[in-house]
Amino acid sequence: MATLYDAPTDELLEALADDLDDRLEAPAWAEFAKTGHDREMPPQQDDFWARRAASILRKVAIDGPVGVERLSTEYGSLAKGSTRYRVSPAKKTDGSKNVIRTILQQLEDEGLVQEQGSEGRIVTGDGRSLLDDTAGEVLEELDRPELERYV
Repeated sequence: MATLYDAPTDELLEALADDLDDRLEAPAWAEFAKTGHDREMPPQQDDFWARRAASILRKVAIDGPVGVERLSTEYGSLAKGSTRYRVSPAKKTDGSKNVIRTILQQLEDEGLVQEQGSEGRIVTGDGRSLLDDTAGEVLEELDRPELERYV
């Protein structure tokens, strides 16, 4: 049986985003929201919400229990800022907590993630099953001989 650790991350997230696209609906404000305060524009991908949800589900499964604050740090970036004088190093900025919190709440409503008290959120059995089943499908589609032992 394949697990989420066995499948290549890019292919796993793409397949998981296809599945979550049917289950989760982006709020109306999502097309206008930036993913961090250092960004100028909102994401231009059509399936951004599903891709971010798939990525968050995977991160909760690997790192859990994890909270919104730690996830926003993970999804942050180095702010470019002014390059005129170059005296101070680039500063790390956090990602949008509202996007992350809303996705986590939607994943909770679907039964894929649950709150673990004040420690953060963990993945449920259904969430782990979805990740592992999707990883198995990805490995079957890849049909690579070095990965046959996992299928």
